[in-house]
Amino acid sequence: MIRIDNLLAKIRDRLLLIGDDRQLTEAASLLSDDTKHMVVVCDAAGAMAGIITRTDIVRQIRHCQGCACTTACTAVMTRNVVSCEPKDWLHEVWSTMKERGLRSVPVVDAERKPIGLLFARDALEMLLSEVEYEEELLRDYVMCVGYR
Repeated sequence: MIRIDNLLAKIRDRLLLIGDDRQLTEAASLLSDDTKHMVVVCDAAGAMAGIITRTDIVRQIRHCQGCACTTACTAVMTRNVVSCEPKDWLHEVWSTMKERGLRSVPVVDAERKPIGLLFARDALEMLLSEVEYEEELLRDYVMCVGYR
C-alpha cells in the first residue's frame, strides 16, 4: 500500500499557486505552458480556496468585454475541490479520481495549504509498479526462489 507522501518529491514541482485577490488574466498566464492545466487559488492565509483550470478560463473569456478581462479569480474558480492529504492511501485517491473523471487532485496539508498536485498518470504509474513488484514476489515464491 502506497501513501501520497511517497510521491511528494515529484508532485511538489508542478504546483501553481495564485492569490484569491488576483485577476483571471494572471491565472491564464500561469497556464500558458502546455504541461500546466490547473492553478490552486489560495486565501491570504495560504489555504486553498479553490482551483482554476484552463476550461474555466476559456468558459469565462466569452463573457469578457473588450481587450482586457478584469474578472477576479474568485469569480471563476471551483470552490468545492476534491483534494487529498499526504497520509491518504493512493489507491483510495485513485478510486475517487476515476469515479469523478479527474485528471489531477491538489494535495493539501492539515491546514488546507497546498503542497503538491497529483496527476492521474502519477497514481497509475505508482499503482502499476506496486502490482509488478507483488507479481515478482509471487513468482519467486512459486518458483521456490524465496523472498527478496
